[in-house]
Amino acid sequence: MGVLLCSLVVLALVCQSHRSDSSLHRFKRYQEGPQSGPSDCTRGIQPPVVMANSHNFSLDVRMPGVSPTASDSYLCVAVPVPTSRDAYIVDFVPHASMDTAHHMLLYGCRTPVSTTGYWDCGSAQGTCEDDGAIMYAWARNAPPTKLPRDVGFKVGGKSKITYFVLQIHYGDISGFRDHHKDCSGLTLRMTSKPQPFIAGMYLMMSVDTIIPPGSRVTNADIACEYESYPMYPFAFRTHTHSLGQVVSGYRIRDGKWTLIGRQSPQLPQAFYAATQGVDVRYGDTIAARCVFTGEGRTSKTYIGGTSNDEMCNFYIMYYMDSKHADPFMDCMQDGSKELFRHIPSEANVPIPVSPDNMMTMMHSGHHATGHQDDRTLLEPKRAEEEMLDQGDFYSLLSKFLGESKDVVHVHKYNPSEALRAQAELVAQIDSIMQKKDLGWPSPRLGFGDREDAILVRDRVHKFHQLEATVRPPGSKLGIPASNAAATEAGAQKQGYHLEEVMDWPENPLQLGQVSGLALDSDNNLVIFQRGDHQWGVNSFDNQARYQQRSLGPIQQSTILVIDPVKGNVLKASGRNIFYLPHGITTDAHNNYWVTDVALHQVFKVGNNKPLVVLGEAFEPGSDKEHFCKPTDVAVDTMTGNVYISDGYCNARVLKFSPEGKYLSHWGAGSSDRRRRLPFRIPHSLAFLPDRRELCVADRENGRIQCFVAESGEFVKEIKKEEFGEEVFAIAYTPAHGGLIYAVNGESPYGRSAPLSGFVINYSSKEILDTYSPDSQEFKMPHDIVVNKDGAVFVGDAASDTVIKFTSEKAEHRSVKKGGIEVQEIEGKAAGSLNLGNFFATHKGYSRQGFDRLSTEGSDQEKDDEDATDSENEEYSAPPPPVPSSTS
Repeated sequence: MGVLLCSLVVLALVCQSHRSDSSLHRFKRYQEGPQSGPSDCTRGIQPPVVMANSHNFSLDVRMPGVSPTASDSYLCVAVPVPTSRDAYIVDFVPHASMDTAHHMLLYGCRTPVSTTGYWDCGSAQGTCEDDGAIMYAWARNAPPTKLPRDVGFKVGGKSKITYFVLQIHYGDISGFRDHHKDCSGLTLRMTSKPQPFIAGMYLMMSVDTIIPPGSRVTNADIACEYESYPMYPFAFRTHTHSLGQVVSGYRIRDGKWTLIGRQSPQLPQAFYAATQGVDVRYGDTIAARCVFTGEGRTSKTYIGGTSNDEMCNFYIMYYMDSKHADPFMDCMQDGSKELFRHIPSEANVPIPVSPDNMMTMMHSGHHATGHQDDRTLLEPKRAEEEMLDQGDFYSLLSKFLGESKDVVHVHKYNPSEALRAQAELVAQIDSIMQKKDLGWPSPRLGFGDREDAILVRDRVHKFHQLEATVRPPGSKLGIPASNAAATEAGAQKQGYHLEEVMDWPENPLQLGQVSGLALDSDNNLVIFQRGDHQWGVNSFDNQARYQQRSLGPIQQSTILVIDPVKGNVLKASGRNIFYLPHGITTDAHNNYWVTDVALHQVFKVGNNKPLVVLGEAFEPGSDKEHFCKPTDVAVDTMTGNVYISDGYCNARVLKFSPEGKYLSHWGAGSSDRRRRLPFRIPHSLAFLPDRRELCVADRENGRIQCFVAESGEFVKEIKKEEFGEEVFAIAYTPAHGGLIYAVNGESPYGRSAPLSGFVINYSSKEILDTYSPDSQEFKMPHDIVVNKDGAVFVGDAASDTVIKFTSEKAEHRSVKKGGIEVQEIEGKAAGSLNLGNFFATHKGYSRQGFDRLSTEGSDQEKDDEDATDSENEEYSAPPPPVPSSTS
């Protein structure tokens, strides 16, 4: 079992690691390094890299003539990705026979266990030093795998995958007694042309099912709410061991169950075409059921990794828009009895499989073996071929989990003389891929002189762009006024006064305290909210130490991506990470930079996991390694440098590199050198990209101060009577010569001005417009952003709302809902899963203190009588409406 579990441990997202060697040097070392000794299978294999044309090439990944010495051996070999630029795998062509190899897996990682020769990877050392991502799986003579057009697996470049690791499981090795050498492997068809869609896998898995002995029917039900960007299933795979009768997977939307796929797990472990036209969006539920029988067993059967255990897995192969792709997602939650009362009756009907049928499918002519003529690699795919009919792509985890050994028959390779690979080919590939404009006359891609497989594959989608055409405020905005009333009147006269959008969002958002707002690269609104946690008078002691750690982190999704036009939730993340969220911004790669005042930390979050963590958890401080209730983050769009306002205890702004290295810090400036007031809660930051400045909302001083971002040199101060004594948040847009958007707040210490939003001319410091909602009053406007369309969003921490404002003369034209229409068919950690550790520990699984929730108070360290506890035990926003077929 240990060997089997080790093979599962590496199923996780590819993590960051650092290597200094270039891809070309890595590949040259691979070519010149030690391979196998004399063997009859290393002769005649084509060069590792074959250039088809200026865009396309293929890479051979094979065992270097190995002879396993023990049954159930796991052997691995690493092959470097032959380019440092982005590349995409679009097809996998296996070269193996089930008579020799029980199964093979291809991993992608940055740091393999070894880069010379092959090694035993069934032991504790495994395949990759970092987390590896399984990219391909083969078993039982599965045919070549065909991906939909415009879909690929990204490697090299920014993917962090610099090596492929081929792992082959040799079952019964009696056929190797005559020192037979094996060169099983596969060919990767690759292209340098960016693919608009990235493939991935969604794994549904039951972990606690118990099958009673002699039971006729036992159901294992799995269900999870989907919380990411739209995914589009195009294939599915089922897996159990010998007791499984049928496995079915569904999408549930508005109470309606739609089949994704249904199959007998006793048929060959293959991926089959999913139901056409099924997409999965935020708010949908994905559900699966495995039907077992315990007949013939004399003891209970548990989920596990041996042949005496069982498994219940449903795999969904999907593609996503490359901008938002998650390569791996999983669901291991038991489905409720109430939910599964409505499952279609078909899910409970076993699919009979006769032994003759199984043997026919396993040994039919539709398979690829070591006898395959490698010249067929250059043949184009036929457009009429049925994709994925018998494909075994991504048959990971399941095929080798506890199944009985195959009766292995010796299969010997007899290829011709091996050809040494030429390093010049690799250099040619890397050179071509570095060219920005290659200038080749034909836009078509092709292997050799034939039409490329990428172009002849069936099209599976049609993209509809999201079109939001809200007109920004006009150029006549800059009119001076001496007070808020005059300013508003002037703005209204000119026709560009900001007004609340009364019907936004179309469906109510269920939010806790809204602490931060940001925008992503697609102009979507990003909300940072506290779920059912609040900040109260008892949250901190006199040393600013958080007093309610035992309550655990927020279980609800704290980061929500919102459609700015409709107000629908597009994606949710950030569960079980934060205690008291505060500020948020995004960088050029759509990573989130956030602050948590309870943890006294700053995080860079990508793929739903922290990538950079600054500060020490729950330890306030004022040195370079500690913060005290940090409030906000801003990112330099050119350099990537990060600025942090710190905060409720410290009166400073700190500057860090994109990797989190401390660079400098500074305090407040002053326009009057004789009266230099320090910051009193630097609460919000805005980076001015056109001016290379950083502006700070100095909350308790009721002012805005701006600095040269590079040096911290003071530039200017904006302080107005209309602000009162509080400026809570600011935002900036370069439009109309530079506008600052601000919101004020009530002062617990002195005079307060009416709560309003302000539009301020950066150069003249004049207030051009004031605005407030009509449907309600501002209670604690806590953060503000303005998007590319001129729409302004204000998050109110006391009313748990986000309010949208636009110019009353802005025209809203018809909007196309973003999505994909599937025509012909037939996945900053969402996360990683270490199944080896999981199987070993899931009975006593610990969430490391992330156990229960409570409610805390707001930013003000005083009781707020107006604030109310959220009634939500779990965040649950209404699902977005299904787009019409004409959108």
